[in-house]
Amino acid sequence: MTTVLHVYRTFFPDTQGGLEEVIRQICLNTTSVETRVFCLSHQISKPDVVNVDGISVYRVPVTFEVASCGFAFKGLSVFKELLSWADIVNYHFPWPFGDMLYLLYGANKKTVVSYQSDIIRQKWLLKLYRPLKHAFLSRADKIVATSPNYFKTSSVLQKYQDKVEIIPIGLDENNYPRVIEDRQHYWREEINAPFFLFVGVLRYYKGLHVVIDAAKGADYKVVVVGSGPVEAELKQQAKQQGIDNIVFLGYLGDEDKVALISLCRAIVFPSYLRSEAFGVTLLEGAMHSKPLISVEIGSGMSYINIDNETGLKVLPGCAKAFRIAMDRLYDDEAYALKLGLAARQRFERLFTGVEMGKKYEELYKALMRT
Repeated sequence: MTTVLHVYRTFFPDTQGGLEEVIRQICLNTTSVETRVFCLSHQISKPDVVNVDGISVYRVPVTFEVASCGFAFKGLSVFKELLSWADIVNYHFPWPFGDMLYLLYGANKKTVVSYQSDIIRQKWLLKLYRPLKHAFLSRADKIVATSPNYFKTSSVLQKYQDKVEIIPIGLDENNYPRVIEDRQHYWREEINAPFFLFVGVLRYYKGLHVVIDAAKGADYKVVVVGSGPVEAELKQQAKQQGIDNIVFLGYLGDEDKVALISLCRAIVFPSYLRSEAFGVTLLEGAMHSKPLISVEIGSGMSYINIDNETGLKVLPGCAKAFRIAMDRLYDDEAYALKLGLAARQRFERLFTGVEMGKKYEELYKALMRT
């Protein structure tokens, strides 16, 4: 059986996020290969192996960080040992330490790079990193883009278009918790009003400050599930502006998350920078037949959400446009239901975990034949 090592800076159970879920879904849906995950951890002091849904996760302690990029001295020896096991190494970009691992030890292994997003914010560090990045990408056997939209609009991916394969992210319902009636009842009583829902790590590029402005004075609530670096800043914004219909719930487990998705009027996803290449929360909403409100930035969000078909698309950073979109779905429940049904149908056609796993398996098999 072909063995595949996934390499990224973080993974379950240490952190909870969209990219961690993507890697989990790839592992669970590539059933014809054996997979392991290599990642870093802030919660341990020595290398450790844990089991996550049948996936062996090899964790090493973070030594230091630069601009959220973790480095780990102990990771060098662990990675070398895992290379002796792996037939293929699947790196998840961006993670500069992963690039270093490849150039130091992994160049002789068959290599797939799952290109999760461009690097946007750290412009001065990007100038220093650029030679390493291109040395890594130019040597990779295959690069996976998660949508045709992002491939077309990424200047980096266009440089390597001869080796790019497009494999959209997919989710497998069988790997997700079912909606539990007790949790539905709890949240129906707790929220006690029609609401729009955001789920995700609270980062600068998520654009939640726009939604907070948009919700001021609305008859409905906006529920925010997740925590992160800008959480305190967002709460302060709502407090200073006297906006009392934003409900911050912090991090919740999957059972509560899916209960809230099942109850919401629509998913709001205001990410306005290309650091957001896809938007797993949009897929979760579509999977649960919910209409979507997202931003047009030439990313995978626009591959998931088709304007006036599966949801509504708005201009980036525009609170007025977001308010108009939310008002429309709040005022016209029948229209919202129609969009949600179409979102589910598009999910079934393009974004299942089984389909994603099939395409990754085909890619791995093709590499093993070369």
